[in-house]
Amino acid sequence: MKKILCLLFAAFFICLPLKAAEEETLPGIKAPSAALMDINGEALFEKNAHEKRPIASVTKVMTLLLVFEEIDGGALSLSDTVTASAHACSMGGSQIWLEEGETLSVEDMVKAVVICSANDCAVALAEKVSGTEDAFVARMNERAKELSMNDTHFVNACGLDAEGHVSSAHDVAVMSCELIKHEKVKEYATIWQDTLRGGEFTMTNTNKLLRSYRGITGLKTGFTSKAGYCLSATAEKDGLSLCAVVLGGSAAKERNADVSAILDYGFANYVSFTPTPDRPLMPVKVRMGEKEFVPVELSNKGPVTLRRAASDKPEKTVTLEDALKAPVKKGQKVGEMTVTQGGKTVSRIDIVASSDVPRLGFGGIFKRLFRTATMR
Repeated sequence: MKKILCLLFAAFFICLPLKAAEEETLPGIKAPSAALMDINGEALFEKNAHEKRPIASVTKVMTLLLVFEEIDGGALSLSDTVTASAHACSMGGSQIWLEEGETLSVEDMVKAVVICSANDCAVALAEKVSGTEDAFVARMNERAKELSMNDTHFVNACGLDAEGHVSSAHDVAVMSCELIKHEKVKEYATIWQDTLRGGEFTMTNTNKLLRSYRGITGLKTGFTSKAGYCLSATAEKDGLSLCAVVLGGSAAKERNADVSAILDYGFANYVSFTPTPDRPLMPVKVRMGEKEFVPVELSNKGPVTLRRAASDKPEKTVTLEDALKAPVKKGQKVGEMTVTQGGKTVSRIDIVASSDVPRLGFGGIFKRLFRTATMR
């Protein structure tokens, strides 16, 4: 009888829903606010994740995101020089002690921001991009709105404590996932030690998980007396890219332990899955087009994140238009593939036309009618 009761008790916990499983799996997270997200922005674990809090130097994730978007857009180059202003040199806190009028390359300043969280370099880069820190901060807030970071308001570019300068674990994860998509960031964020000024200044990475957690790709630490110990950490294993965030930790070791536990949970319970149709996608008929059929393809061939559960194998359903009316444009949606797991929709991927099909002209219509008539 005792054995039967034990089996029933175990079965009860196995059948608990995802929310309860998360709470049961992560009972030891001490930080008051935390989040786990995959690189596509899907929340996998949350603890007070929308609570507005100061985030200290984790603010620099948004600063770096805008800088790298400028670089990728061609408006800024890593080899460009940045001249330090009196304002940038006055920041205090974590810094490389820039002197007014000193020049460094964009790349060196980016390294200083990523590796040793240099406030002076963060503000100098902001001024390089937008002319003034205030103008740059306005862009930070605009970008936050674009990313639906509804818990966030920035007051400065470096994260020093300021009234009204807040974000949340969820929003930090959102902007971190956006930043880590820029591959060059990983290169800098995984440097343990480097030098500036011809070897005269040594920088050591503030993210100690680089030495203790396999798969870490970044990203940004933060600490002030008001914000506590904060960290946004990104990691990759077996094709799965995750971001774990903790805010308000009471000590650096506790912060690192929390992040490690959250990442462990993510990699143990989730897997990267690249959905493909079970059978080849058939071309769709086009009425009054120069071609009678248009080939189709998935609009997004990237991976999605699924629960690592053998009993919940993903199922794929494809729906396509019976026919389209010309003209058809390349990239035009013609259907959808839905991926479900355990009865829950985990991804919807558009199926699109892979080429243009112009509308049939008068001459083409005549030829087609003639061909049809002669075939009878």
